[in-house]
Amino acid sequence: MDEVDRKILAELQRDGRLTVTELAERVRLSVSPCHRRLRALEHSGAISGYRAQLDADVLGLTFEALVFVTMRYEDRDTVAAFEQAVVDIPHVMQAQRLFGDPDYLLRVVTRDLAGFQKLYDDRLATLPGVQRLSSTLVMKSVVENRPLPL
Repeated sequence: MDEVDRKILAELQRDGRLTVTELAERVRLSVSPCHRRLRALEHSGAISGYRAQLDADVLGLTFEALVFVTMRYEDRDTVAAFEQAVVDIPHVMQAQRLFGDPDYLLRVVTRDLAGFQKLYDDRLATLPGVQRLSSTLVMKSVVENRPLPL
């Protein structure tokens, strides 16, 4: 990956809806070489997909919590079952396995406190292998959806 590829990636992170012609202009390439580089970046996996960035507030998903999960059991089957169950919960925006205690950090969005309580009681508390859940509410997002540094 060279400097031109990094410029292509930076431009696409800013605006994923650019046409190849617009992208080529911004990175100062002709259309054909820009298109070849774009396809190579997609093929290599550097670009894993394209999607719309939605505004959770506008969509009524204004309640955000961070949920810390401590596992009772950490054998391979339990961890796999827990992780698959988390993948199947649409309100979990991010799930990260951590070193040390707690074992996982989940970022969860819901419409309101009542929605979070229902999700917590019905889904999160019943996840395989969970010993303890601890949550904290997000007051304000300071950095969100930041492009990757290139």
